[in-house]
Amino acid sequence: MTSPITPDAWQAIGLTLKLAALTTIILLLVATPIAWWLSQTRSKWRASISAMVTLPLVLPPTVLGFYLLVLLGPQGWVGMLTQGLGLGLMSFSFSGILIGSIVFSLPFAVQPIQYAFEAIGRRPLEVAATLRATPLDAFFTVALPLAKPGLLTATVLTFAHTVGEFGVVLMIGGNIPGQTRVVSTQIFGHVEAMEYTQAHWLAAGMVIFSFAVLLCLSLLKRRSDRVLP
Repeated sequence: MTSPITPDAWQAIGLTLKLAALTTIILLLVATPIAWWLSQTRSKWRASISAMVTLPLVLPPTVLGFYLLVLLGPQGWVGMLTQGLGLGLMSFSFSGILIGSIVFSLPFAVQPIQYAFEAIGRRPLEVAATLRATPLDAFFTVALPLAKPGLLTATVLTFAHTVGEFGVVLMIGGNIPGQTRVVSTQIFGHVEAMEYTQAHWLAAGMVIFSFAVLLCLSLLKRRSDRVLP
């Protein structure tokens, strides 16, 4: 019996998981200090930085993808820099869709962590300071452990959001097999070719995955509610 999922589809699934995993790891490293700064600062720039971080939530993916494509292209300053360094262009490559995924998923990583830091309040950090803990020590030993629910939520949301990306990935990377073709663009290709059976199998997998993500978030919220006094 022939598998309803083609070898090209399995390749797209593997590339999607690789993209989602790398995006999540990088964003956790980038988003955590941004979220900490936004939760603690009283700078006049806070509103502007917060708006920039949140911008991908309201921009159409094709608009964001278009400007990233221009930026990474031969006339963009990033494209000129990478060409000058002998790295070539990042547009229509895995590196390009990785950059696009990081930018597009940034608010999904920053906001849960920021809300978790804000929920901690200043009291635990003040107690740590009275025990002669440096701000860096207090961050790693007090703030991060208490913000664990937010970090877990950010991980799940970022991974899931990356798996479901379409517009940004298609604009920056196209639909190149083995390089930029992910599950969402694979489904698009099947539909264009009127291969509805293969499209149904992949789409059904995405529905099941989305349900599992929502269930996971619900369980995480219930667990965090039990922990909080």
